[in-house]
Amino acid sequence: MTQFARLDRLPPYVFATVNEIKMEARRRGEDIIDLGMGNPDLATSQHIVDKLTEAAQKPQNHRYSASMGIKKLRMAITDWYQRRYNVEIDYETEAIVTIGVKEGMSHLILVTIRPGDVVFAPNPTYPIHPYSAIISGGDVRGIPLGPGHDFLENLVQATKQTWPRPKVLIISYPHNPTTEVVDLQFFENIVAYAKEHNIMIVHDLAYADITFDGYRAPSFLQAEGAKDVGVEFFSLSKSYSMAGWRVGFCVGNKEIVNALRRIKSYLDYGIFQPIQIASIIALNGPQDCVGEVCDTYRSRRDTLITGLSRAGWDIPSPKGTMFVWGKIPKQYRHMGSVEFSKMLIKEAQVAVSPGLGFGEYGDDFVRFALIENNMRINQAVRGIRKVL
Repeated sequence: MTQFARLDRLPPYVFATVNEIKMEARRRGEDIIDLGMGNPDLATSQHIVDKLTEAAQKPQNHRYSASMGIKKLRMAITDWYQRRYNVEIDYETEAIVTIGVKEGMSHLILVTIRPGDVVFAPNPTYPIHPYSAIISGGDVRGIPLGPGHDFLENLVQATKQTWPRPKVLIISYPHNPTTEVVDLQFFENIVAYAKEHNIMIVHDLAYADITFDGYRAPSFLQAEGAKDVGVEFFSLSKSYSMAGWRVGFCVGNKEIVNALRRIKSYLDYGIFQPIQIASIIALNGPQDCVGEVCDTYRSRRDTLITGLSRAGWDIPSPKGTMFVWGKIPKQYRHMGSVEFSKMLIKEAQVAVSPGLGFGEYGDDFVRFALIENNMRINQAVRGIRKVL
C-alpha cells in the first residue's frame, strides 16, 4: 500500500474513540446528551438566511467568485473592526476572506513555514492550531496554558530553550478549550515579545462576541504595533451562528495577508457568492442576533455550572466561549480524560470531549459544549449526579 507521509505525523484522533462509544449507545436506543463537539445548535438569524435565498436566485452569483473574497465583504469586515475596536484595516491589502478559520489558518501556516521550522502553540488548545504546523512539516512546541500556568512566563522560558528559534506563535483568546480570557495589556506584551524574538503572531478571535459578566474580549490588533508582527482571524461561525456557512477572515499585516492571498489563488475560487453577500448583511445589519446568541450561551453556562455544583462538581464559571472546562473530580482523575469520558457516556448518558484531545496538558479536564437547551442540560446534570 502507498504510504501517505503527511498522515504519518498525525496521531489517532482522540475524539473518535469517544464518538464511537456514543454512536454505539445511540444505536442501542439510548438517549445520549451530546455536549461534546462544539457544533452550534442555534439557527442563523432569518434576515441573513433571507439574503442568502435572494442572492442564490440570481444566475450571476452562480459563477466562480474571488479567492480573496468579494470587495464589499472585505469592506464590511474592515468596517466591523473600525466600529468594534477602532482599528483601521485596508480592505485591499490587509484583509482576506477565508473558508472558515480552519482553512485560512492551515493555508497560512503552509505558506509561511518550511519543514523543520518551530511553531509555538498553547497546550491544550484547539487541534488545528498545532496540527496546521504538523501537516505543513513544522515542529510544534506546546506552551502550557490553563489553571496554574503563567502562559507568558512559560512562553519566554520555552523560547530560551528552543533551537532553532520559533518562527510562529499561534494563540486564541477567549480560548478554546480552557475558556481563559486576557486583557489588552496581554496583547501588548505579546507584541513586545514578537518584536524582540522576530516571531510571527497568528491570533484566532473566533469567540470575540461570546463573552459574559461584563467582560469584553479585546482584539490583538488593538495592541500598538500588532500589525507589524501578525494577523488575526475572525469567524462568523459563533457570533452569528453560521458554523456550516464556512466564512472567516484574516486581517492584519499586509505581507502575511498577501502570502495567504497568493497561495489561495492556486487552491480555491472563494466561497459561494450568495454566502458572501449574506455575510455582508450579517456584519452590517442588525446586531441583535449576536446578543441573543450570547445570552443563550450565558443561560446554558449558568444552568450547567449551577447544576454541577449541586452535584458536588465545582467548576469556575467561564467569562467567554461556548464551553465549560471542568477539572475531573479528584476521585476519578486517575482515569484520565478519555476513560472518564467513556464512563460518562455509559453511566450518565452524557458525551463530553476528553481534554487529552486538546493536548497532554488537558488530560485532567473534560470540555462541555453548550449546544443543548437548558432542559437537556439539566437532564445531563441528573445523569452526572448519579455517577458522582
